[in-house]
Amino acid sequence: MKKIFLLAFVFTLFLSCSNKENKVENVEKAFYYWKGRSYFDNETEKSLNTLGVKKIYYKLFEVDYNESMGNFPYEKNSPGQYTFQDLESVKVVPVVFVKNEIFQYNDEKSLDKLADNITFLIDKYHKQGKQYGQDSAKVVFDYNEIQIDCDWTKSTKDKYFYLLKKIKEFSKKEISCTLRLYPYKYPDIMGVPPVDKAMLMCYNLIKPLSQKNKNSILDINELKSYLDKKRSYPVHLDVALPVFYWTIWYQNNRFAGLLNLNSTEVSSFAQLKKPMWFEITKDRYVSDYNVYLKIGDQIKCEEVDAETIKEAISIIKKNVELDKNTTISLFHLDAGTFKKYSNEQVSDFYNSFSK
Repeated sequence: MKKIFLLAFVFTLFLSCSNKENKVENVEKAFYYWKGRSYFDNETEKSLNTLGVKKIYYKLFEVDYNESMGNFPYEKNSPGQYTFQDLESVKVVPVVFVKNEIFQYNDEKSLDKLADNITFLIDKYHKQGKQYGQDSAKVVFDYNEIQIDCDWTKSTKDKYFYLLKKIKEFSKKEISCTLRLYPYKYPDIMGVPPVDKAMLMCYNLIKPLSQKNKNSILDINELKSYLDKKRSYPVHLDVALPVFYWTIWYQNNRFAGLLNLNSTEVSSFAQLKKPMWFEITKDRYVSDYNVYLKIGDQIKCEEVDAETIKEAISIIKKNVELDKNTTISLFHLDAGTFKKYSNEQVSDFYNSFSK
């Protein structure tokens, strides 16, 4: 009988330990900056300083391919010498998005050249060219880490991992990459990237147009399907969570475009029909986007409330092995971020990982 009680006690202890949430002792607060302009308004700077944000993942450019140009950068975002000057002790991590499709056109020789070009361009952006009256170029930001963002697949992983190694070799910097939940859950299929650390992207779990009744930005059941048990990953993990929104516009039941409007804005001129879905009841011209909304058009507002983010954090803490020192980054930073969430709510997103 004593043995039975002892076994029951051990089993209960095992279950309680397996369900225990991981606590992060030191959370480094971060934001992604993904916009096409190169400055922060005063209110945003004030919020970042109040929150104690110490890291900005700043997208510099994207990489695509065509036959005439080969690999080429586009959507370039060049910060100026005053971009970060009013942010207190903020580290900048330059981010480059690489389209997965380019790898079908590249061999190792051309990937060597691409890695060299990427590191050259980042180095160029971190200093502003010599201006009139200056003796030398002005350093815009210092950096010791480069992050590469790519939705690699099983068929492209070898070439992508080769590119990561070459960027590390040429830059002599710490290299991180983004990590979607599918490659996180199935490293035996998708491989483990040769990086110093990876950012686990806990959002965009569903293709926006594929499931009309679900929130493609963050669906809790979809998140649970990937984070269904406690796992460790061979590379240090940081975590990214969504604080953005978008509006999907349908005309004649066909996708017509994306609008950067939140549900409060949409509710001022459209009628709520069911959760997330609005209908246009009067023709309206939206000047900011140069679009004409017609009676009967459908608008789906996808956004994530604070309670859903907190629920996602609890799932992550229970199922992802996190180190004592972990960066928690919110995607992404713009003027609407602090209109939707208060400073207290944003602070709670960070602090929840330490509770």
